[in-house]
Amino acid sequence: MRTAATATTTIHHMLDIIAQATPEVAQGITGNIASAFGLLGAAIGVGMIGNKAAEAVGRNPGASGKILVQAIIGMALAEGLGILALFLA
Repeated sequence: MRTAATATTTIHHMLDIIAQATPEVAQGITGNIASAFGLLGAAIGVGMIGNKAAEAVGRNPGASGKILVQAIIGMALAEGLGILALFLA
């Protein structure tokens, strides 16, 4: 089992390796990390929207059509921001 100190040491070691790399490589790595965080945020957002939509349909099955429309719009916006993060990072 890894402790927090071990994880912190590993992260510092990885950052040292990035710092010693050429600037082009370091920029590519940091860009990939930024893209990953942006896409991770979008995935979490879509999961939360789906979870809450399923919960809302469970509470009020008669409103499932309206809930579905709102959930699809919310998921599209979250995915759009994820794609934007992918291309801008």
